[in-house]
Amino acid sequence: MHARQFRQALIPALISQLFVMPAMAEDVSSTNSSDSAMQTIVIDAQRANNSVARMAQEQAPNLVNLMTAEEMRKLPDVNIAEAVRRVPGVSLETDTGEGRFINIRGLDSDLNSTTFGGLRLPPSNNATPFGGGRAVALDAIPTGLVGAITVTKTNLPEQDAEALGGTIEITPKTAPRNGRPFLEGRVGSGYEPLRGTGIADLSFTGGGRFGGAGATTHSGLQAYSDNPFSIVATGSYYEDRRGIEDVEPAFLDDGVHPPLVYAGWDQRWYQYHRTRHGVGLDLGYQPDAKDTYYLRGFDAGYTETVQRQRLTVTPDGNPVQTANGFVDGLSVNGFDKTLRQEKEKIDNKVFALGGKNEFDHSALDYRLGYTRGSYTKLYDYNSDFNFTPAAGTPTTVNGQTVTPPTITYSNTGPGNVPVFTVNGADYLNPANYTLAKFQNSTTDITDHEWSFVSNLKMPTNIGGFEDESLKFGVSGRLRTRVVNGQPYSYTGLPALPLTAASHGGNITFYDGLYQNGPQLNEGMLQNLYAGDQVISSKDAINAALQYLKDKEDVYAAYGQYQMQAGKLGVIGGLRVETTRANYAANSKGVDANGNTTIQPTDRDRNYTNLFPSVQARYEIEPSTLWRASYSSTIARPGFAQVSASLNIDPGANTVSAGNPNLKPITANSFDMAFEHYLPNSGIASIGVFDKEISNYIAANLTNQTFPNNGLFAGFVGVAHVYSFTNIGKSYARGLELNYEQRFTTLPDFWSGFGVGANYTYVSSRFEIRPGEFSTLPSTSRDTLNANVFYEQGPWNVRLGAYYLSRNLWAIGGNGIPDVFSEARTNVDFGSSYALDKHLAIYFNVKNLTNTPLKFAEGTADRTIQREYYGATYQVGLNLNY
Repeated sequence: MHARQFRQALIPALISQLFVMPAMAEDVSSTNSSDSAMQTIVIDAQRANNSVARMAQEQAPNLVNLMTAEEMRKLPDVNIAEAVRRVPGVSLETDTGEGRFINIRGLDSDLNSTTFGGLRLPPSNNATPFGGGRAVALDAIPTGLVGAITVTKTNLPEQDAEALGGTIEITPKTAPRNGRPFLEGRVGSGYEPLRGTGIADLSFTGGGRFGGAGATTHSGLQAYSDNPFSIVATGSYYEDRRGIEDVEPAFLDDGVHPPLVYAGWDQRWYQYHRTRHGVGLDLGYQPDAKDTYYLRGFDAGYTETVQRQRLTVTPDGNPVQTANGFVDGLSVNGFDKTLRQEKEKIDNKVFALGGKNEFDHSALDYRLGYTRGSYTKLYDYNSDFNFTPAAGTPTTVNGQTVTPPTITYSNTGPGNVPVFTVNGADYLNPANYTLAKFQNSTTDITDHEWSFVSNLKMPTNIGGFEDESLKFGVSGRLRTRVVNGQPYSYTGLPALPLTAASHGGNITFYDGLYQNGPQLNEGMLQNLYAGDQVISSKDAINAALQYLKDKEDVYAAYGQYQMQAGKLGVIGGLRVETTRANYAANSKGVDANGNTTIQPTDRDRNYTNLFPSVQARYEIEPSTLWRASYSSTIARPGFAQVSASLNIDPGANTVSAGNPNLKPITANSFDMAFEHYLPNSGIASIGVFDKEISNYIAANLTNQTFPNNGLFAGFVGVAHVYSFTNIGKSYARGLELNYEQRFTTLPDFWSGFGVGANYTYVSSRFEIRPGEFSTLPSTSRDTLNANVFYEQGPWNVRLGAYYLSRNLWAIGGNGIPDVFSEARTNVDFGSSYALDKHLAIYFNVKNLTNTPLKFAEGTADRTIQREYYGATYQVGLNLNY
């Protein structure tokens, strides 16, 4: 077969079905050269190595990056988010010591999409970065469930257009083509020294082909009919009890006092317990080379409990500046000892039924799918014991009056956290604290989607080129999202002393910087006051305001043309998507008598968008490519942003509202790239991109007047309205560099060494406030991955570093500065030693540098959160049969 025809056959198998059983001839012994080449290139699905991924990237008609399960295991990445951050153009957002959300080319995770086996995953975590409710929390998906990850950066017409930054495709593990049964797995443990806790890390994948005559030779099947059925079962379990040590200051920001004056701070001691699971079943039926059918089901998620022991320090807010910081009183609110006990479950379910049939030179594929993401907060108990010291006789400091007891503080701790001394108040003595508040809440969010898709590909000779095809398709996604929440109060709480609800001695943490006194007893108050839990009128109002019901259906059709003429390949076409949506919520108002009212409200939103694209791939010489592309994509408004809810507060003269009239964000993207593929899976590439964005969505504050009647009864004068708005033109432009090489030409021992690095630069801009411009939220200017490794004989050793520069995290307002996530560098170590061809031991260290996660308000010295987790050690055994 001609090389160009071979490439056309190779592309879909290596990209869209890299880990799906490729087509074979009915009689394997009579396969043509392309099938034989495919059998050589595509190793057993779940055992594909980096060379397969690199070849798939090279042959792809659009810009993609791939990562196999083998690559994921080389560093201690326990979930999909942590693994995919190693890809060029990708940055990671972390929480509770793990990677959670992924940004692509500077665009936050609410603006990207995630698919599992081709099906879009709905979000399962309620805490998406900017409240959009569309980001998929990838910490819920263990790496042991995954066969490969593909990051798509330039969309084809056949792909969903809802991928402003890009798409992360998670490919499940499926049956190997050779018909032989297989089993692979991991049995591991570990240690986290911050709390002295252990780890459990277990995973397996097994399966094979069966049925029919069962005539399998040592080299594999002789024909599909020998074993037309296939089955693959996958399971994964990861458990840890990570500790977190955290301090979260708040600044006074009253426009009167200096910028480093504190309103207070939290000293937080956390204990998490997370069990992450993943199970999957893939059933296949392939009676011949032209017909394939499958049924798949997957479930992944985690259950997590958290204990947060917290001491809150609240100065009076009338500080006196000294040479070393500030002195303030403590007699207005003083200190609070609190305990939060929360349990939540996050789950993702995927089911798919589909197939593919070939007719002469045409191919028809089809799929019916169902996905469901859910977040359930089973309980969230919060108790508060307060100690407000009695005011003493006022004294003078630097000519100003301060009322004792006093606190002297500065922000000179590590990373600009508070350092302080308390004078005249025994804040570590539990006898001084009395129960002030106890409450609970639950939340339930479900987001599910039915989908269908069908594609028809056929040859054509429109342009008279050596290889041409047309592809058409239709699809539909029918989505429903429901949010319910219920807060609870407790009546008749006694003035319980903390001595009756605490245990142990004084807790010292944060490298000895902070003391929190004794720990509060877990489970005590909810058991003691279980009969006193009620839903107050305020609780009922808040529950009603949490309710959302969103329906969003997207119907699409496309036409796609692909050609090959010598060294030039072109693919392009047009996609059209129609959105039919209804967003329902409750609105809060006040009647003429001043009573709170709740009124159901909903809004319809219907619109249609066109998405043209064209992409070119030119082979300068074998293994050296030039690419150019234009593509267009969309990001629909976040559910909280487009909600019809309305919260009216005449007492504060404020209105908080969603904006159902928001337009979707769209982007026209232009890319150019030069790629040179090196031997042994190496690469040297450079690419530039430009995303021209329209209708970016941002929070805004306006002043409006309302009639003093109906919902707005009680409003007098100008009201502050908090909502969302579309912004005109924005952009994200940048550069990607990628290099990886194995030095196999070096002599003997040295030939096992290699290096890899990728760097992404992003320049972005949007109008953050009228007349004021900023980088896009979550957009770091610089992202860098670097690693040095040794791969030879039984050894596989790798040291990897990841750097992310400062980025905008939250938009301030009303005199509050913007919040930034500060730059950080993480270093990880991974190693394995093969005992034989079936068994290998591994030893990994995650977060060698104990890098803290830090957020700052305005300037880097105004720290508002700094937490760290310590290192994680992993050890175990990998099995491969």
